[in-house]
Amino acid sequence: MSDKKTKTRDQIDRKYKWNIESMYPNEADWDKDYNAVMQMSDEYAKYSGRLGESAGILLEAFQEKDKIWQVAEKVYVYARMKRDEDNRVTKYQALADKCHALLAKASSSMSFFTPEILELPEEKLLGFIQEEPELKIYEYLVLDILREKAHVLSKAEENILAQMSEVTSATNDIFTMLNNADIKFGTIADQDGDEVEVTHGRYINFLESYDRRVRKDAFDRMYDAYKKQINTIATTYNYNTKTDVISARIRRYDSTLASALSSDNIQKEVYHNLIDVVNKNLPTMHRYTELRKKLLGVEQLNMWDVYVPLIEIPEKAVSYEEALDIMREGLSPLGPDYLARMNKGIQEGWIDVYENEGKTSGAYSFGSYDSMPFILLNYSERLKDVFTIVHEMGHSMHSAYTRETQPFIYGGHSIFTAEVASTVNESLLMQHLLQKETDINMRKYLLNLHIEEFRTTLFRQTMFAEFELLTHEAVERGDVLTAEWLCDQYEALNKKYFGEAMGDDEYIRYEWARIPHFYNAFYVYKYATGYSAATAISNKILHEGKTAVHNYIEFLKTGESNYPIELLKIAGVDMSTPEPIELAMKTFKELVDEFESLV
Repeated sequence: MSDKKTKTRDQIDRKYKWNIESMYPNEADWDKDYNAVMQMSDEYAKYSGRLGESAGILLEAFQEKDKIWQVAEKVYVYARMKRDEDNRVTKYQALADKCHALLAKASSSMSFFTPEILELPEEKLLGFIQEEPELKIYEYLVLDILREKAHVLSKAEENILAQMSEVTSATNDIFTMLNNADIKFGTIADQDGDEVEVTHGRYINFLESYDRRVRKDAFDRMYDAYKKQINTIATTYNYNTKTDVISARIRRYDSTLASALSSDNIQKEVYHNLIDVVNKNLPTMHRYTELRKKLLGVEQLNMWDVYVPLIEIPEKAVSYEEALDIMREGLSPLGPDYLARMNKGIQEGWIDVYENEGKTSGAYSFGSYDSMPFILLNYSERLKDVFTIVHEMGHSMHSAYTRETQPFIYGGHSIFTAEVASTVNESLLMQHLLQKETDINMRKYLLNLHIEEFRTTLFRQTMFAEFELLTHEAVERGDVLTAEWLCDQYEALNKKYFGEAMGDDEYIRYEWARIPHFYNAFYVYKYATGYSAATAISNKILHEGKTAVHNYIEFLKTGESNYPIELLKIAGVDMSTPEPIELAMKTFKELVDEFESLV
């Protein structure tokens, strides 16, 4: 896959594509499920006003609700993933768009459910659970609903909000289409002098080039494209943030942050602890950027110098098959059952491997409760791509264990816990590679790579978290997020995080405009907390062995059966305290110390 021209979907070998047909071998079945959800949603109104009649009626209503959402989820996941194969295909654009209407209808039809539950006397509701054994499974869910009582509106108001959901999600869809289907970055001459198109998938590879001219050209092409669209993107993000703020106010939260954290029952202190601890440790990051400047031998460090490895090793393409073998070795501490399940998934077609024209950029793990836990990649044969496979496999294995153990209602994951599962895998792989490495130059390379994982996950995502806090607080004050204000705030944060070693740059101020996660408010901080928790858990697995592995696998089986903070305690980590973040910062300092001593 070293071709410099991006292939079309039909040019990719079938064995490198996910087995999405396993969801719907015949797309007519997709239509049947779509129509079934529509019909079941219409019929669900029969439970309105009846939830307090008996334990049996309440159980029926819960079970029918689960049935509707389980089928709706499958319908949506298929349409979304087919669109992601090639965002330019109008057929699947249309299917994905239809799903927004479907989900809005399903939400609207059930919008009475939670308000009606809350209208029931608490003693009667809990009495039903004791009376009907099959209702016991819903006890945690009911208690969670009661916890949120102050933020649930009347039936009529909930119905209005449910119907509006199709509109309020528009900004995310607008940005997705602009970012994946419409925006073009042009071409640059690569290190061989060949003209190559700049794409999302190739961008980081260009920034890792040892040819500084290539890095700068790719950086300039990327951000010049966003600069040209900056007013449109700023307006889109402004209204996205306004939607968050208005939604939080309607539901009587004191802030958008409180609203976003509420579903996981996370206290605001957890968010602020992350920012505070990382800010206190910025001097170590600044020491690293000074070291980067020195080792690159540049008078001024620029943002296009941030990703290039500081230690040059002979270029070696890592084939996809080799990457899978490396993953198997690195994850062997997780035991034979984990590896057997993982290998079976690979053989069955979980993974869509290579970039093609129109394919959604980046990587993810996705699926429905009763589908494979699919993985989208844009694999480009770098060692870093091996870490991406391992990361997404962590998500998919988490899903596989959970769906086998938990009922549908608890079969998903909070991002707060999901990012732990992915990052434990990355950490184990890194420790494996460092442990077996005997070449001093390669060890320096791996140390640098590990430091970069901390920079790009813990530090970078925390910087994003600060940016989100600034933007939402500004809108809460009544300010408008203009393009200039957004760029100024982002540029100031970038300077704070990178320190004096980083020179001024005309383009980095536009970087916020290319971050899709900003359209899902207060999401990115979970990458940083997850990285901190995963660092602690992987150390336990490597040093405590079977007991730690057992506890970790038990954690993987829990899904959403309790609040994230409580679930992580099963694996031996308490994220309600700053301690895991402080321990991660200690590890980061040790890595920088060792790296500096070796170079």
